[in-house]
Amino acid sequence: MSERILERGAELQGLSTAILLTGTGLFGERVGRGLTDVGPLTTIGGLSLFQRTVLTLQRAGIRQVIVLAGADEELLKHALARGTRVTIPVRWMPVREFPLDDLRTWEALATEVRGFCLIAGVQSVFSKGLIEHLRQTVRDGEALVVTRELVPVEPAIARRNPAVALQQGRLVSFHNQTTAEGYQVAADLVVLPANILSPPNGTENAERPDTHEPSGAVPVRRWLERAAAEGRVRIVPAVAPSLWYRDVWGQASAAVAEKTLFRSLKGEAEGFVDRYFNRTVSRLLTRIFLLMKCSPNAITLIATAVGLLSAVGFGLGTYQAGIIAALLFQFAAVIDCCDGEVARLTFTESPFGAWLDIAMDNVVHMAIFAGIACGAYVRQAGSEHAWIPLALGAAAVFGNAMSFWLVTKAQKIGATKGWSTPSRAAWSDFILKNVASRDFSVVVFLFALLDRLDWFLWMAAIGSTVFWLLMVWVIRPSAQARA
Repeated sequence: MSERILERGAELQGLSTAILLTGTGLFGERVGRGLTDVGPLTTIGGLSLFQRTVLTLQRAGIRQVIVLAGADEELLKHALARGTRVTIPVRWMPVREFPLDDLRTWEALATEVRGFCLIAGVQSVFSKGLIEHLRQTVRDGEALVVTRELVPVEPAIARRNPAVALQQGRLVSFHNQTTAEGYQVAADLVVLPANILSPPNGTENAERPDTHEPSGAVPVRRWLERAAAEGRVRIVPAVAPSLWYRDVWGQASAAVAEKTLFRSLKGEAEGFVDRYFNRTVSRLLTRIFLLMKCSPNAITLIATAVGLLSAVGFGLGTYQAGIIAALLFQFAAVIDCCDGEVARLTFTESPFGAWLDIAMDNVVHMAIFAGIACGAYVRQAGSEHAWIPLALGAAAVFGNAMSFWLVTKAQKIGATKGWSTPSRAAWSDFILKNVASRDFSVVVFLFALLDRLDWFLWMAAIGSTVFWLLMVWVIRPSAQARA
């Protein structure tokens, strides 16, 4: 048997199917929604809760989704049909024909599952990393229950799920929630082996009288309690930075979930200014861009336009124009954060978008260098040293262009040939991560404030020249892996 067939078989026996419940929670019916409550179509971070759930599962490696939908089925279908981002099959099963408390519904679903299935509600926001962790940690015959910490003060609608008693990472029992801080509460996210959905005949009916579930509810709690008695339920706390989970029951919790989403958008290569200033301001603009339904590429072009306008301001050569141009350049850096945030929030990242972002950044940087050089020349026009800023500007522009070309080449090498040694791979990774830093926009502003932009030209010319020469050394033939 070939290796590819073996890998495919292992994948099918793992966690590749998700079952979504759109009108109820996993541990009981939801309280009726009021004017301040939220539903599957509530928008958080530019997408409805339902869309975000499906797309997060898709990104995490889930290969098919089954939706048990209620009266809002058509609205959910319409929401999911917007755009072409959903590429996995989505199967719809109306609960009026497949009641959630009917054993035949789950027996039918069991035939669709190979290995394990994930069962989730859609009134929550969670990380891709959490689903990936669940997929990597499933073990034959065991169920997984995701838990969250009990918030000290929660409204009654938020306390619909039971708290868990656990021992050595395994579920012992469920119990009624208390108001004590620190309790772990079962989230609307569990992983079950396929055989739990279709137990031996008679088992379910024999246990039904002792359940705490209302009529029409999913028998998840009953299944888990039975498996817990056999020591087959592991607890997965959603507490790590990459394994977060936020339940959404009203407008206050929706705001908390959106804040968590934005905090998770931090890029791999961020400088001090990006982390503590640009990102703080960009989140406000990102919300506006989401309301305006701007695409990431459109935001990239807006940032480019502001950056080019800044370069024109530098070219005027006056002190006041230099200050305004430096502020515009800083504003362009803030907007430049927004395109990536919108792309990640709406799952619209693309290779072309990533290339366009880097290319336009370099266009703006070269325009800034040229603008500062022209402005310095205007101020020194008529003197015997007026040619120096033009020469420095040309060196900075040439160095930036060379750096962009060499960085693009290094990315291709890393993606195809690879590097000959780990140390050379580390060098390349370090340079590629730091080349995207926007911190030098503050340096430009400080030089403008001191009325010494000509000094910045020296730094830009020398720095860009050293950088592209260093890149030549990094991607030299001896540093590349041989076939």
